[in-house]
Amino acid sequence: MKLYGYFRSSTAYRTRIAMNLKGLEYDYVAVNLAQDEQMEEAFKSINPQGLVPVLQVDDLLLYQSPAILEWLEEVYPENSLLPKDAIGRMHVRAISAMIGCDMHPINNRRILQYLRNELSVDEADVMAWCNRWISEGFIALEKRLAADNNRGKFCYGNHPTFADCYLIPQVSSARRFKVDLSPYPNIVEIDTHCRTLKAFTDADPMMQPDAPKA
Repeated sequence: MKLYGYFRSSTAYRTRIAMNLKGLEYDYVAVNLAQDEQMEEAFKSINPQGLVPVLQVDDLLLYQSPAILEWLEEVYPENSLLPKDAIGRMHVRAISAMIGCDMHPINNRRILQYLRNELSVDEADVMAWCNRWISEGFIALEKRLAADNNRGKFCYGNHPTFADCYLIPQVSSARRFKVDLSPYPNIVEIDTHCRTLKAFTDADPMMQPDAPKA
C-alpha cells in the first residue's frame, strides 16, 4: 500500500488514523501542497482532481477519503470503525458528514487560497472565515454529543469509529485557526482521550516525514 498525502491535510490525516486503527502498514508518499505539487502532471496522472489522499493498493487507485474509509471497512473488517447496528452506523456517518461535508471543505487550502489570491481577502478576515464555520459546526456537534447518554470516550460508544477519524483532524485545524475550544467540553474530552492512543499519535501531522523539522 502507498498513501499519497500531505502532513497537514485533514483528509490525509483522517485516512492515516483509520489505517492505523486497522493495523495496516503502508508507504507514505508526500505531495507538497504548499508548492502545488498536486497540480503537476505527475500527480494528476494519479488523481485528475489534484487532491490528496490517494491510496494505491497494487494497481488500484482509491481516492476521496470517505470512499477510502468505507473501502477499508469492507475489505479489512477487523477492528471495525462502524457500529454493528444500523442506527449506530447512521449516527457515526452523520457525525462524519457534519465534519467532512459541512465544516472541512469550506476551510480547506484551495478555498482559503482563493479568498487570499483571487478575492484579495486579508489574513485577519481569512482567519475570521475559518473561525466562523468551524465554530458553527462545533456548536451543533457539541449539542449532539452532549445529548448522547450512551456515549463513552469516543464520538459514539466505547470504540473509535469513522467519526473520531474525522473529528481529531478538525480539532487540529481549529487550534491552528485559533478557535476557542472552551465552549466544547465534549469535543475536547474526546480529542484528549484519542490523543493518548498510538493510532492517533502516529497519524499526527507533526509525526509525518514531510512535516517541518524543529
